[in-house]
Amino acid sequence: MSKEVISDYNGYDYKKIFWEDADREYEDQADRMAIRKLLPKRMEKFADIGGGYGRLANEYLKRARKVYIFDYSKTELKQAKEIYGDKVETKAGDIYKLPFRSNELDGLMMIRVAHHLNDMDKAISELYRVLKPGGVAVIEVANKRTLPKIMRFVTRKSKVNPFDRKVANYTDISKDGFYNYHPKYVEDIFEKAGFKKEKVLSVSNFRSAKLKKMFGTKNLVKMENKAQVILAPIRFAPSIYYKLRKPEE
Repeated sequence: MSKEVISDYNGYDYKKIFWEDADREYEDQADRMAIRKLLPKRMEKFADIGGGYGRLANEYLKRARKVYIFDYSKTELKQAKEIYGDKVETKAGDIYKLPFRSNELDGLMMIRVAHHLNDMDKAISELYRVLKPGGVAVIEVANKRTLPKIMRFVTRKSKVNPFDRKVANYTDISKDGFYNYHPKYVEDIFEKAGFKKEKVLSVSNFRSAKLKKMFGTKNLVKMENKAQVILAPIRFAPSIYYKLRKPEE
């Protein structure tokens, strides 16, 4: 495994353990809602980067003529082929060396992947490389500047400062740690790579076991729909979605 790969899902049933056996219907619906708002309606070649078993495939299969699911985990990709068959082509590899030609894709997305990356600059540069001029990238980033993280810092329950731009490595979450980012930090990376920011959404705004119990998933999803746009300017949620475009040459 590459030293730059933070999490290896080979041999791990991510579909069953993380999604099906856990109470994450709200998070799943919030992701889908954002993707529908941001992805182009028509594309020739599209890639789901870090797409795993294709959890979100139904949100893009009808939008693209050719669909690739790329992931490091061959376990996840095998599941994707079992579920979708010839509707998708799977590619395994290293996100820092994507198996696509330069300017090959009309669109791509990278959801719930950024928190595994210890070289965001390099990964974003690769996404930019494989995208055609005029192409769209939808990228989700784990946000370090959420209200709960601010409260933990203010009450001295956490030493991670949500206001500075330093990347947060939450080593208490796993043995490797998960990376969270200040919005300005990643937005500077997007700009440096050459991307133009077109739209931002605040996603999974009500990601809380207490809120799920209090309001129920159905009601939270209804609230989420409006909150994604309303709260976007303050980058409120644990997931920030970006619609980026590679400029025409």
